[in-house]
Amino acid sequence: SAAHGGMLLAPADPGAPPLQAPLRADVRAVTLAQLEDQLRRPELQASIGKGSIAVVYPNVEEPFRSAFIAMIQGIEERTKLKVRSYPVDPKVDTAELNATLKRNGTKVVIALGRQGLNATAGLDREIAVLAGGVLLLSDAENVMGISMTPDPAMLFSRLRALLPELKRVIVVYNPQKSEWLVKLARDAAKAQGLELQAHVAGDLARAAQLYPQLIAAADPRHDAVWLPHDSTTVEESTILPLVLRESWNSGVPLFSSNVLHVKKGALFAMVPDNVELGRTLAASALGVIAGDVRRRPLVPLRELQTAINLRTASHIGLHLGALQQRSFDFVYPQP
Repeated sequence: SAAHGGMLLAPADPGAPPLQAPLRADVRAVTLAQLEDQLRRPELQASIGKGSIAVVYPNVEEPFRSAFIAMIQGIEERTKLKVRSYPVDPKVDTAELNATLKRNGTKVVIALGRQGLNATAGLDREIAVLAGGVLLLSDAENVMGISMTPDPAMLFSRLRALLPELKRVIVVYNPQKSEWLVKLARDAAKAQGLELQAHVAGDLARAAQLYPQLIAAADPRHDAVWLPHDSTTVEESTILPLVLRESWNSGVPLFSSNVLHVKKGALFAMVPDNVELGRTLAASALGVIAGDVRRRPLVPLRELQTAINLRTASHIGLHLGALQQRSFDFVYPQP
């Protein structure tokens, strides 16, 4: 179903500089309760009714389309109204889009996917843009919204629940792609009582050299390998099969930010809950209209579902009962 459009995997973002997003001095924290209160104001309700929130999303085929449709469903559930949505092609006429949005009184555009975000580049400055469903963004793009990459804190807490004896997470990353994520991951690991051992690989050859060494030296009881969304160090055609093989042979648990890796043998991964992501984006858009939520940096995705590979679990001696299995949204291999 579209609601389970959980399978959206944006292509990795080549050439995106790293993201470091300092909080500006004018950022005021707003509690959800205060925001809910703001949203009940009649003039705000009227403004939403006038089409002040629009969604721009890529005009793509299935299976990707249903993921965006699920996000829009979540947005409408949260705003309790039909929002104007505009499917865009890569060669969209941004001036025409800008004119249409202005004519319809748009105050906030929720841009979904890289194509949706690119289409908003030429919009007037008074139209706020919130991004969603885009894999990695750089601070240079100066975008508010939610990245498509899972929050390391959510990944690590699921890891701890599955493997309570775990002490250390090993990751190989390219700083040009993933510095911002690894920074978040360090803090997240510390909060869970884990040590993050991060190794830099600027290219594929270095990554291919590092993984076998790191996995050979790892302790299967206390160490696990994390595959982030990084097109250099988690390259699909050569690196992924290598890491899956080494991890299987050594019994070192492997978990990922990409759900497709679970089908191929990673222990578990997290996948966007697109309807929930839509609801969160809508709440942010309503906040912008209420005039209360100032510039916030891009945040990683917390609206997630989890996939598990039972064959891999039993291979590493992890036997999950029916009750534990039910805590996962997707189970592989499918019975």
